[in-house]
Amino acid sequence: MAGCASGYMLEYLEDPVVPEKGENPSGADNQQERLSADWVVGFVDGEGCFFVGINRQPSMTIGWQVLPEFRVVQHEKDVAILERLQHFFGFGQITTNHGDRKELRVRGLQQLSKVVAFFRQYPLRTVKRSSFERFAEVIDLMKAGDHLTEDGLVRIRFLASQMNRGAQNPQRPYARTPVI
Repeated sequence: MAGCASGYMLEYLEDPVVPEKGENPSGADNQQERLSADWVVGFVDGEGCFFVGINRQPSMTIGWQVLPEFRVVQHEKDVAILERLQHFFGFGQITTNHGDRKELRVRGLQQLSKVVAFFRQYPLRTVKRSSFERFAEVIDLMKAGDHLTEDGLVRIRFLASQMNRGAQNPQRPYARTPVI
């Protein structure tokens, strides 16, 4: 299916989700269907994004704010899969991304720590794993409070510049060194 538009499989399959069935008997009223961990890993490998923004914020301790987030973007006709992912993780907000695109967005250190724990237990299988590993390191640095120090911010900026092909795109704002 190389070259297919995002959402192709969802458009043509009645239910693209691999269910994990509970011990309850089959039936529309009591069937518990959940996304499988392997399905989530594969979907995020193709459609997810781990991002770390670094913004000038004079009110912050060292004048910069680190904003990590995990996102999955889909066309609005596929918002149901974002809702199922939101239910799978137990958190996140579904918002408009741009135009007819919706996104599941997870922010906040507590929730992102749970996302990191999930993908450490169930590793990504594509080159996205590299961005995830850098993202996970940023989350660990933030949990230790290192984002509030000059050295920690420099380390986070370096990690963020290596994510999502950022090292190859110097126009991205976090690829430049923040002036502290």
